[in-house]
Amino acid sequence: MTTSESPVSEPLWRRAWGHAVLVAIALACIFPIYWLLATSLRRPDDVGSLSPIPWPLSLGNYVDAVEKVDVIGLLLNTFAVSAVSAVGQLFVALLASYAFAMYSFRFQRLLYLAFVGTWLVPFQVTMLPNYVLLYQLGLINNLAGVIVPTLCSALGVLMLRQHLDSFPKELVAAAKMDGRSSWSILWTVVVPNLRPALAALSILLFINAWNEYFWPAVVLQRSNSVVQLGLRSFMGTEGNDWGPMMAVAGLACLPVFALYIVLQRHIVNAFVRSGLK
Repeated sequence: MTTSESPVSEPLWRRAWGHAVLVAIALACIFPIYWLLATSLRRPDDVGSLSPIPWPLSLGNYVDAVEKVDVIGLLLNTFAVSAVSAVGQLFVALLASYAFAMYSFRFQRLLYLAFVGTWLVPFQVTMLPNYVLLYQLGLINNLAGVIVPTLCSALGVLMLRQHLDSFPKELVAAAKMDGRSSWSILWTVVVPNLRPALAALSILLFINAWNEYFWPAVVLQRSNSVVQLGLRSFMGTEGNDWGPMMAVAGLACLPVFALYIVLQRHIVNAFVRSGLK
């Protein structure tokens, strides 16, 4: 006699508890962003209000911010620095991981461990040598000085190497039989199949560069050329100008949100399907 076993359903109270925990975590993550936007939309005289709903709404803080600092210029400079840094790191990581995954050469493992080992070195250790080198090159107080030391990412090499290790080697072998060069195979065979992984890594690198405060503060000592340093313009010895500061901080979130929306499908594919179909 056969008996049909019905799947054991999870108790209702356990599912409700799980959803309640998730909702609480989501609210804890969203609340700081909501409070930032709410404060930026209050009237300038109500910035210190603890009312959870800003009413009446006002764009006065945004107007004050635009009058006091070059908000558009700060956002464009920050976007340029972040984009160039992310693209440079992505390009270097792609070439390095392709070489480590597709070729065999002497001391390959040792070189890979040395390359990835740089990821474990704290930034504070390399900060002073980088600063001295930039000073000798005349790149202090220059946006190029912010970008150049960040063009190589050991994290990017590590992540792309993992994807390329599982890449079908038969495709590469078939391309070689067709007479394609290594450079052609990289851009016509490998890169199209790595688009989800590249998209996920690019947004991670872009966000890291966008949120960086310490290194631009070290290099750009006499100017507030990026938005993170521009926020210091609203901080003074007599107090902080919270309204315009919140307005600029809210505007600084928009490019990252836009980039995530554009690359959302590729990012989900990369994390859920390990980047390869």
